[in-house]
Amino acid sequence: METETQEVKGKNKLLTIMLVLLTVILLVGTVAIIIILKTTGEGTAKEPTIDEVIESSVDIPEMTTNLASDDYIRISFKIQTDSQEAMEEMTKRDFQAKNIIIQQLSEMKAEELKGKEGKERLTSQLKSELNDIMQDGKVLEVYITSYIIQ
Repeated sequence: METETQEVKGKNKLLTIMLVLLTVILLVGTVAIIIILKTTGEGTAKEPTIDEVIESSVDIPEMTTNLASDDYIRISFKIQTDSQEAMEEMTKRDFQAKNIIIQQLSEMKAEELKGKEGKERLTSQLKSELNDIMQDGKVLEVYITSYIIQ
């Protein structure tokens, strides 16, 4: 009778150990799958659709201002933000955006704006300065939508 009880206790102990090991293996597997899914998901950031870009963008209408080289520039922009809230903030700050644009352009010469590099330099500087004034999001891109130097 005693050997039967010891045998049952031994089987119960073995069953308990097996259940604990199975639970640990399942937990480790679940954690590993979650980590793998999270790391692969971050690496493949989805580009916004054109509708999302338009919904979160602000148009700066055509403006005319002097350049440092005594030439005139007529230029307009589309400013893409990262969210609807940021777009609303940029819309409210349009007077500040125009001020930043005018200040940047007044320091530039017509030669500095010629070519792809000049335009990229301008949009990069504007993006940086506009992000400095933003509180509820950020500017992702600044696009020149029209451009004439006279």
